[in-house]
Amino acid sequence: MGQELRFLLNDSEVRLTEVGSRDTLLDFLRLNRRLTGTKEGCAEGDCGACTVLVGRLYQGRLHYEPINACIRFLASCHGCHIVTVEHLRGPQGGLHPVQAAMVEHHGSQCGFCTPGFVMALYGLWMQNPRPDMLAIETALQGNLCRCTGYEPIVKAAFAASEAGGQHMDALSVEREHVIAALNAIPRERVEVARGDDRAILPADAADLAQVLAAHPKATIVAGATDVGLWVTKFLRNISPAVFIGHLQDLKRIELAEGRITIGAGVTYSEFEPFLREHFPEAVDYWLRIGGWQVRNAGTIGGNIANGSPIGETPPLLIALGATLRLRSAEGTRELPVEDYFIEYGKQDRRPGEFVEAIAMPLKGNARIAAYKVSKRHHADITASAAAFRVETDGTTIIDARVAFGGMAGTPKRATGAEAALKGQPFTAETFEAAARAVANDFQPLTDWRATKEYRQTLAANFFRRFWLEQQGEDHRLRRVE
Repeated sequence: MGQELRFLLNDSEVRLTEVGSRDTLLDFLRLNRRLTGTKEGCAEGDCGACTVLVGRLYQGRLHYEPINACIRFLASCHGCHIVTVEHLRGPQGGLHPVQAAMVEHHGSQCGFCTPGFVMALYGLWMQNPRPDMLAIETALQGNLCRCTGYEPIVKAAFAASEAGGQHMDALSVEREHVIAALNAIPRERVEVARGDDRAILPADAADLAQVLAAHPKATIVAGATDVGLWVTKFLRNISPAVFIGHLQDLKRIELAEGRITIGAGVTYSEFEPFLREHFPEAVDYWLRIGGWQVRNAGTIGGNIANGSPIGETPPLLIALGATLRLRSAEGTRELPVEDYFIEYGKQDRRPGEFVEAIAMPLKGNARIAAYKVSKRHHADITASAAAFRVETDGTTIIDARVAFGGMAGTPKRATGAEAALKGQPFTAETFEAAARAVANDFQPLTDWRATKEYRQTLAANFFRRFWLEQQGEDHRLRRVE
């Protein structure tokens, strides 16, 4: 067992023995290393001013992604390469092509958010040398410009792509050195602390089971897109915290026998290519889960495990008929995702258990759809969400699974509406009957996101929207130019 946290920071190695579970990467960068280009804005992963790149090894390959340093705990940086805006440089030591493009196109106004924008665009520039407008807009979802300067920033993104130079960039030139340095960090359990504030990093999933057997009330931290706010907003004590975002055996994605199995540690971004291939109808829904930085850190397993009634993945997974595999030191068990949620704040997870994997059948010939309504289109909390899986023989509905989030204390199936669909003709009248029936499936609450009447109206309209889209009529809201 190691007692030292190790990671790379720009061009140097960091070794720390005194680290608490609540210590954030942002505070370490600004207060300890005086790397003040990384800014603190919202402290909740929403504005992107704190964006840095994190490089991680998986199956021998080094992959960099933008993340929010404000809700990234320092302990979760073990075995990673952290890159801040100070590390960017051009071929002769001047401005990096992304920085130069921002200057040339006047993309920096008040300047506070600029380093975060630069780092998000840097991540895009490395991953996608020829982005289109949609790729640029998607990359900037998690960055807020209060000066409303998005037009010059988008122009800068296009200019940086035209400038090219990725093969000369430090992350390309130094790649082999970074891989060797990260491989030199032992893959063993690591425990560090600051006083009584403890952080534990298991060596693998089997070790995680043993750690939780010894600490059944420990806080499990994966991407920290939820737990991070417990600390930054509510000042909550999460010690002892068990960090699992680095566990390679929780990041497997396997396709076999008509099913796809996802490790609980797989992030939204890591699963996106598989979603595009096997469930393309849900891609737009998926890209509305947080911003790019949040999707690079947040995990599917974490979104389920925390039991939120407004989590985006449970309605889709329930509609698809997914199952969970829970693991502990005593063994594993499986249950449908819908049965995991018992009531608000209570899930079917025993002491010492953790979500290990999620499995779902491929869609076959079923019709799939997923919808989300929120006050902002991107990077906002769900008011109501719905997911559909409807199977027909061409004229009659053979099977229907419809699940909602934000309508009850837990994600839940609309059983009455499903009954109104099953065995009925695949017609507008059938979906209108289901739209009426769903009113008896839920008794939603009124809160700051939406009134109960609005939620009931949304629930009914989701059925109408599904029918219209199946007829080739896309009634999604379009941007008004």
